[in-house]
Amino acid sequence: MPPRKRAAAGQGELPGVSSTKDIQDILWKAADKLRGSMDAAQYKEFVLGLVFLKYVSDAFAERQAELAADPEIAEMPEHRRAPFLEDRDEYTERNVFWVPATARWDYIAENASSAEGGVGKLLDDAMDDVMKANKNLTGVLPKIFNRDNVDQKRLKELVDLISDARFTGHRDKPAQDVLGEVYEYFLEMFARAEGKRAGEFYTPASVVKLLVEVLEPYEGRVYDPACGSGGMFVQSGKFVAKRRGRDHTHDIAVYGQEANERTWRLAKMNLAIHGMDPKGVGERWADTFADDKLPDLKADFVMANPPFNMSDWARRTDDRRWRFGVPPQSNANYAWLQHIVSKLGDRGSAGVVLSNGSMSSKQSGEGEIRAALIEADLVACMVALPGNLFRTTAIPACLWFLTKDKSPQGLKALDDRRSRVLFIDAQAMGTMVDRTERVLTNEDLAKISDTYHAWRGTKSARDMGLSYEDEPGFCYSATLGEIEKHDHVLAPGRYVGAAEVEYDPEAEPTEEKISRLTKELLALLDESARLDVGVRQQLGRIND
Repeated sequence: MPPRKRAAAGQGELPGVSSTKDIQDILWKAADKLRGSMDAAQYKEFVLGLVFLKYVSDAFAERQAELAADPEIAEMPEHRRAPFLEDRDEYTERNVFWVPATARWDYIAENASSAEGGVGKLLDDAMDDVMKANKNLTGVLPKIFNRDNVDQKRLKELVDLISDARFTGHRDKPAQDVLGEVYEYFLEMFARAEGKRAGEFYTPASVVKLLVEVLEPYEGRVYDPACGSGGMFVQSGKFVAKRRGRDHTHDIAVYGQEANERTWRLAKMNLAIHGMDPKGVGERWADTFADDKLPDLKADFVMANPPFNMSDWARRTDDRRWRFGVPPQSNANYAWLQHIVSKLGDRGSAGVVLSNGSMSSKQSGEGEIRAALIEADLVACMVALPGNLFRTTAIPACLWFLTKDKSPQGLKALDDRRSRVLFIDAQAMGTMVDRTERVLTNEDLAKISDTYHAWRGTKSARDMGLSYEDEPGFCYSATLGEIEKHDHVLAPGRYVGAAEVEYDPEAEPTEEKISRLTKELLALLDESARLDVGVRQQLGRIND
């Protein structure tokens, strides 16, 4: 059979198809139906599991309709046509999950009211069937629907609601992208609902984007030792797709580890939804300190938002990762940093989110470890972030950018930055989206990442004609000698200084301005006293 021409994804928007915003609204209502009947962590897994099942079914149906519309297949006799439409290879070769007939959403929707054992058993069986049919989903999908604490009537209503959401047929947007957006929206909404606990699985999108924009992970191995729901990996894939095209997303291979079972499942689903290999986050969840699942990995890029100031961690004083000093039991910040350094390849780079205290702490040997990291020339850049970026914690945060090689790196022709560190103070950046949450705008992200690239002399900076200059109040390139004079404290405010105030020749001289304002204030006080007397007189007449 000659090669067939594939229909463009989303070509011809189908009647009645929901917009992405509509889908988000429908599915959030679905989540609300379960709120109160189970805890937040459970209903997150519950709803996202159903969303994933609906997606794989919609994507399967989209591919099947595409096959059925092919003229050669349409002209086949029915006895040949039907088996062809169920040919597994026709789906998997296009990276579409194979969905057994009893796991397809149409079957579930039609049998939700009459299934033997109820809708919960129907869904558990469907999850099991999809996992058996797709080995990279083994152990990932939740089988939690046929339990005593699940209201089967509400579950049936939930299935009906999700049936209203369609992930295919959107103009210029394939099902994978639609569901990816919905999944990310849900993670954000659940993070807001769960509050502090959400730090286990969610990093604010603008912070993730900043890490990716600075590191530019075009190709190679990307690692996250505390990967949460996989946001760093997904954003890396989006970065490559945007800059080099969707076909190049496989130029990066992702590797991660997550200690929380439920969060690990979310990461596996998130990677699968975005067309990335779920095997990247391992076959099982595990604590990175107690059981490093990737002991021999050398990564080109490491991105991480590990738990801040963690005191309950698996510490061994003889661990070979502690090259620069044994981290204290009371705080794992410097354990994370040293673990990440141990994972970097010869020219690897890393971006790490940590609490501000990591930049200056001297407790329990942390100051000595920081000094050793600096003197080893591993610190490339420090960024002080604005407050309120993390809805889940009030602890101020910063970014550490580490690298194993600050030399020009041969043909890359980078600027030689050995024995120097770039400091960026971004505390005044960001926009408040509500009373408690701030986000970094695209302009903020561009300014920070462009400053780093100009300092490092990357190809992207050269292509844009960027060159680095210190900017008082914002950025400063310091020598290791200067940092030593500051007792190896890495807070950018120590180095960038105050922003320059532009001289205005027409501005009023300071002494004259003080004199004028003093006179105006005295005049206002006199007027206030006069009015006070008048008010008292009027009140006296009323009392008389």
